[in-house]
Amino acid sequence: MKRERPDDGPKQIAKIARVESRPNDRMKHLPDGWINCPAVGQPLANLIPSKVPLGEAFNDCITPGKRYSSKQVVHQQRVLGRDLGMIIDLTNTTRYYNSSDWLKQGIKYFKIACKGRDSVPDNESVNNFVYEALRFFYNHKQKGQNKYILVHCTHGHNRTGFMIVNYLVRTQGMTVKEALQRFSAARPPGIYKQDYIDALFRFYNERKPETMLRPSTPEWKSSASVDLNGNAMEDEDDDGDIMAALQEVEVENEVMTNDDILGDAIPSAQQIDMQKICCMALGVESHANSHFPGSQPVSLDRAHLQLLRQRYYYATWKADGTRYMMLITRDGCYLIDRKFNFRRVQLRFPKRGVPQGSFESHHLTLLDGEMIIDTVPETGEQKRRYLVYDLMMLNQQSQIKLPFNERWKLIEKEIIEPRTHDIKTNALYCYDMEAFRVRRKDFWMLSAVGKVLKDFIPRLSHEADGLIFQGWDDPYVPRTHDGLLKWKYAHMNSVDFLFEVGDENRQSMYLIDKGKKRKLEGARVNFADDEDPSSFSGKIIECSWNVDERTWQYMRVRTDKPTPNGWNTYLKVMRSIEDNINQDVILEEIADIIHLPMYADRIKQETARIKHDAQRRR
Repeated sequence: MKRERPDDGPKQIAKIARVESRPNDRMKHLPDGWINCPAVGQPLANLIPSKVPLGEAFNDCITPGKRYSSKQVVHQQRVLGRDLGMIIDLTNTTRYYNSSDWLKQGIKYFKIACKGRDSVPDNESVNNFVYEALRFFYNHKQKGQNKYILVHCTHGHNRTGFMIVNYLVRTQGMTVKEALQRFSAARPPGIYKQDYIDALFRFYNERKPETMLRPSTPEWKSSASVDLNGNAMEDEDDDGDIMAALQEVEVENEVMTNDDILGDAIPSAQQIDMQKICCMALGVESHANSHFPGSQPVSLDRAHLQLLRQRYYYATWKADGTRYMMLITRDGCYLIDRKFNFRRVQLRFPKRGVPQGSFESHHLTLLDGEMIIDTVPETGEQKRRYLVYDLMMLNQQSQIKLPFNERWKLIEKEIIEPRTHDIKTNALYCYDMEAFRVRRKDFWMLSAVGKVLKDFIPRLSHEADGLIFQGWDDPYVPRTHDGLLKWKYAHMNSVDFLFEVGDENRQSMYLIDKGKKRKLEGARVNFADDEDPSSFSGKIIECSWNVDERTWQYMRVRTDKPTPNGWNTYLKVMRSIEDNINQDVILEEIADIIHLPMYADRIKQETARIKHDAQRRR
């Protein structure tokens, strides 16, 4: 986690404002080393690295043979047969030219302000760059046009190289080393700041070769430049090589929690695109205010117990973690939270069946699962783990109509096994550097539920609050799935309310009914003595029902949810609480259910298959 220096933003803004208000100053100061810096490099995937073109206001400071303006850029690229369609400006100032210089020539202009003097571009800026470039190329390819993008910072090496290398790694299947070498060849000497190079290897979880040294600082940069009057030229947007340790403070997150925000934000337009992809895969309508489409279980009550007798079920533990779907694409992996927001995380998911020594990523594979935090009892060390329990789309092919047992097997075959093989054989990529581990969640026949409750759950290194009963032959049902059942320990049966405190500390608790707030009349929440109820006003809070006191007990704030539970969900939870299906009742019911012919026959067949598979692996 990076802590921004509190005075970075305001000072920079003030500086730019002063420059814009004094046009004469803008003419006096050129970027340090700009005149002798080569103007442009060779294209890489239709991205052209360049130093910043300067507006005509700088002409008095530059001899005619050294000038490099927007008009000259367009002309030079046109002579080389390149149709320039977009400019991506990475400088952290607006003083070098007017964006209208490009727009007048029919060229799109996009600004991503990146500090050059004291830090590498942040991950959100990189996400913006890659998305804008991909969208631009895709749109013009659809029209049959071969367009180019000119990318520039001040000198076109460090920030420009950093962005282009990121693009090559994410979209061209290159390693960081390969992408750096390609950029160095196209724009000598390449990226020459060590912290930029180190950040690339670190972000993509790759080991940096010991023999890989940064290029020497180019002569035009290391020697001071002078203007026509012999004065040293300054650069307010410098690429100066200052050690990263001097400009940022690393802040360790000492204790992991389920409320931690993982990954990096992506552009809003990209998020909308991805929401549409997920809704399409799940067969639900996509609109401007689409809600999380993942399958939601219902509380187990006496009526739902009958479903266990009518359909064949498996069971798993209900982890007390954070629900995420995951969309895997060739250019990134995205966690999808309950608010239907997407954030990019750097994970590697190799496709199955790719020839030895080569790599191909999954593309448009959609998973469902939950993030848990394992704590090692002996040391207290915490590790995140993503438990995958369903697969809805596999490399653009929807799988929701397959029975659950087939989707569950596909998780192991298509997701886990290729990753496991790559972990064992890949000497370059460091899986240990990823933000969390990935594994398939286990499901068991109902005959094993007793052992799950008495032996397995007590030994877990993370919290669990009950069981999930999954129809073994069910398709994937988006949103509320009446056949997907959850059973929670009595003291953990809960409802999520919108809590508000009004005049005279009057409490109000709201649910959602037909899209509108519905007050739960007469309801009240008990908080711990050291907690101020007013501090929770306006928040979604999870509460359990205290049967003896007939009141709600505060459990936690639900930062992962944008709305409280629906009215019907509340009624189902209360029905489950009133039915009081405790652990003894569950075990008694299951002991009877597994002797039904439907269960007895399948349990016998599957037990035999499991033994056979175990013998084959020996």
